[in-house]
Amino acid sequence: MSDYLLSVDEMEQVSDYLEKGFKVHNVYENLSGMFVEFERKEVVCLPILTADARKYFAAKLQEQVAEV
Repeated sequence: MSDYLLSVDEMEQVSDYLEKGFKVHNVYENLSGMFVEFERKEVVCLPILTADARKYFAAKLQEQVAEV
C-alpha cells in the first residue's frame, strides 16, 4: 500500500473512533510509530505509522482538549 493510501486509511480510522464517541485515553510513541488508545466502554489501541496521520491526530486531539 502506498504511503498516501496508508495515511488516508489511518486518518479515517481516527475519525471513525472519534465519531463513535471514543475519547483519547493514552498516547505513546516508539521507533515503530505512534500508538493511540481510545476508550469508551473498552480500550482500543490504534497504531499510527505515517507522519500525515500523526499530524491529523494531533489536530483532532487539540479539538478534543478545547471542548473540555
